[in-house]
This record gives sequence, C-alpha cells and structure tokens, in this order.
Amino acid sequence: MRIGRETVTLGAVGEGLAAHYLQARGYEILTRNYTCALGEIDLVARDGDCLVFVEVKTRRTELKGLPAEAVTPHKQRQVLRVARAYLQGLRSAGEANCRFDVVSVLWRSGEEPVVELIRDAFGER
Repeated sequence: MRIGRETVTLGAVGEGLAAHYLQARGYEILTRNYTCALGEIDLVARDGDCLVFVEVKTRRTELKGLPAEAVTPHKQRQVLRVARAYLQGLRSAGEANCRFDVVSVLWRSGEEPVVELIRDAFGER
C-alpha cells in the first residue's frame, strides 16, 4: 500500500488537533505515537484515574465513510494488542483502569475541522 505525503501530514495534523482537543477537556497526554513490534497507538493519555488509549482518524471527505468508521474490528484488535504491550512496560500497571477512545477529525476543504470524541469506543468486554 502506498501512502502519500499529504496523507501522512493530514494524519499528523489530525493527531495534533486531537491532542489539543483532549487536553482542553482535562486529559493529560502521556505519549504520542507509541510504537512497538506489534504496531502503534496514536495517543496515550490520562483522564482522571483512567489510562486512555486513543485512536485518531482524520479525513478530508466522507466519500469513504466517517473517520471513526475506519476503526474496524481488525484495527481495534491491533490497538488492544499494542495497549497490552504498553501496560507490560509499566511497572505500576497492575490493575490499571483503562479504556479505548476514538477521536474523529473531519476536515473538509475550506472549513474548520470537526473533532468528535467517542469515549469508551471499544475494548475487551
């Protein structure tokens, strides 16, 4: 699969917007683009006593669906695996209170971006 520079730049800008949006709502951003052999998590944050793993999806149009719709069951499983690896790396993880949020950024040409938070969007139930 080929990913163009515009896609990478749009994704990075979307992640920055998402981080700012979350911080304005009281989240503390702990890590951006956590990467391990299993994959990547866009943002790791703290919301009160909860550790939050955040998947950010940014799109310019809705032609392929809303951004959050790109967080497929396959992607959710991948994020869960990476989150487990992240938690294993923490000494104090123990029984960490965690959740998985999705931030959707829709930035149509010539308009302000629309940012939406979906709290507790998926996870092990």
